[in-house]
Amino acid sequence: MIVYQVLARLFGSGRFSAFDSRSLGFLKDLGITHIWYTGVLRHSSGKDYVKGNIGSPYSITDYYDVNPYLANNEEDRMAEFERLINRTHKAGMKVILDLIPNHVSPDYSDSHGGIPTLGRHDYDWTDTDKIDYSDRRSWDALENIVSYWCSKGVDGFRCDMVELVPVRFFSEMITRTRKDYPGTVFIGECYDFANYATYLNQGHFDYLYDKSGMYDTLRGVVAGDRPASDITANWQKLGPLQGRMLNFLENHDEQRIASPWFAGSAKRGYCALAVSALFFPAPFMLYFGQEIGEAALDGHEGRTSIFDEAAHIRPFGKLGAYQHEVLQRYREVLHLAGELEGSANFDLCYCQKQRDGFDSCKHFAFLRYNDSTQVLIACNFSSSEAEMKLRIPSEATQVFGNELVVNIPAWDFIVLRK
Repeated sequence: MIVYQVLARLFGSGRFSAFDSRSLGFLKDLGITHIWYTGVLRHSSGKDYVKGNIGSPYSITDYYDVNPYLANNEEDRMAEFERLINRTHKAGMKVILDLIPNHVSPDYSDSHGGIPTLGRHDYDWTDTDKIDYSDRRSWDALENIVSYWCSKGVDGFRCDMVELVPVRFFSEMITRTRKDYPGTVFIGECYDFANYATYLNQGHFDYLYDKSGMYDTLRGVVAGDRPASDITANWQKLGPLQGRMLNFLENHDEQRIASPWFAGSAKRGYCALAVSALFFPAPFMLYFGQEIGEAALDGHEGRTSIFDEAAHIRPFGKLGAYQHEVLQRYREVLHLAGELEGSANFDLCYCQKQRDGFDSCKHFAFLRYNDSTQVLIACNFSSSEAEMKLRIPSEATQVFGNELVVNIPAWDFIVLRK
């Protein structure tokens, strides 16, 4: 499962029609299986409390409508989105839509009875009104909304800030939804590790963000604030939950890898990409433009703004040499992730020796293997080329022998196959 999150208003022309056969073919060729169309549901704009000059896609005014500015013909906007769903399916990919279950816009209104709210907001989300879950009408309203979009062909939902919503709501809603629409995927935005098992097992989510685990770990390793051995520690801490984590290096809340506030270039993020997408058989997500080294230099501290107009991203067509190189590396990694789906993994770091050139603070190595393919991946999280002798223990696959010498460029990784 490879998810492509895209802020629809900034992709190409910024319309549903921008996702034509050419752009969808590009994404399919990249290895994408699911497209998360962000910012589709109609959100608040033109109000005093609206953030930025566009408004937040997480301040929903009508769950049964889509944003008019995304359509070529505003009156035909729902039909245009339905055609986009059909085009996505025809291209061999599935559609994920936002579900924001904690809050709506203060001026929320729909033709189905609305949603009970508390008249207050969480944190600094002054453009929202918190949903009242003490009123069972809100449970029914959200469940009906999910069914409505499923009936139009939506295949899954990325659920916003699930820890602010009773887990029992998700348990009931997801269970009932799957009776009518089997296979619907639910991804939860969850930050506290202590809540992971609860929202997976009781809430029945398929996957959760691993922001506080893999993302924070890899970011710290790239920044030089954490040792590469923390990757192993995070994996061991997650245990059987690892396969249900959605790994990522970018999304609409986080800074771009290539921005000066993160790695400074896409190339310096190659090692993190290899680990995030390949270390364990778990789904991976990338944010539109990540695959060509988008740096969001016109955004706030390296973030592509979801509130304001910004440079439109066209990840296909005329690209520079640097963009082509980044794109090729991403394509190789994502294709390999698809090829290795469901295969076993083996962390090699515990048996490596510093005297053989392996630095546990800067280097990371692992195996992925199944009946037909064996892959060894070694990463160098440092600014110097690394030469090391890797030891392969007897309990791992022996197709690479007991040991081998490898050279890894700075801030890069190598893939050896058998």
